Amino acid sequence: MASFPTSGLALTGVVVALLGVMAIAVPVFTTEQTTEVAKIGDLKLTAKEETSHIIPPFAGPAALVVGVALFGAAFMTKR
Repeated sequence: MASFPTSGLALTGVVVALLGVMAIAVPVFTTEQTTEVAKIGDLKLTAKEETSHIIPPFAGPAALVVGVALFGAAFMTKR
């Protein structure tokens, strides 16, 4: 019975594959940043700025393939 590889290569492959799955599932995400615009005495004026980030369509599947390949390579070098 084959054992589960615990090398850094296998762990890296799993992490990259999970990031690829996340990129396929959620291709667009937004971040919010609050900045201080002006300050007069105790009065502070702040502004919230939302920024959308788009993950390129090829990045998710490519990361998934690379992650699976790294995990497979860890299995092959374990033998």
